[in-house]
Amino acid sequence: MLQRMVIIGEDSRFRTHHGIDPAEIADALGADRGDGPVGTIAAVWRNRERLRGASTITQQLAKNLYLSSSRNPLRKLKEAVTALRLELALPKDRILELYLDTAEWGPGVWGADAASRAYFGVPPSRLDETQAAALAATLPHPRTSTPTVRPERMLARRDLILARYYGVDVYIPPAEETDTLQVPAITVPPADSLKGEVLTPGDTAIDSTAVRADSL
Repeated sequence: MLQRMVIIGEDSRFRTHHGIDPAEIADALGADRGDGPVGTIAAVWRNRERLRGASTITQQLAKNLYLSSSRNPLRKLKEAVTALRLELALPKDRILELYLDTAEWGPGVWGADAASRAYFGVPPSRLDETQAAALAATLPHPRTSTPTVRPERMLARRDLILARYYGVDVYIPPAEETDTLQVPAITVPPADSLKGEVLTPGDTAIDSTAVRADSL
């Protein structure tokens, strides 16, 4: 369940792209195919803060394993190249597994298993739809949008993910735009609570060196 919600929220074309998603990049940058090189470069500069929203799951894994969190164009280029290499070396399911295991889900909370137990007291396999969507909604900004930090922002994004899960054709925006969007009314089981006690997350850690060695 968590894997499905993460794909919905982070990278809806994960199963079909090859590491980068040109359509998402164009949307994030506001670029037009007729702009030419100069127009494209100008779009990159104007919308450089939105590049993160165009990163695929594979690109995010590449950053988590091998790169810094800098947003400069050179780092984004390295991220794209590394993502393409990961796609050549690993099956999709392994890429997704590694991403879930290395992602930050809150201050001091690393990996899906730690996040599931920290926030809901259960392993990922026992999360229900609402809980899984809530975790997926923390990924874009895990230090400022979690079940225990600014939950209203996380809840808005969670409901968009749930809407898509239940078949509503809704746009899931970059995280910074979530606050200004209206969540569509959907006829689904209630999603107005986190369905379970939210626990205070403790410090968790992963052996990133071991994960990097196992990835290629």
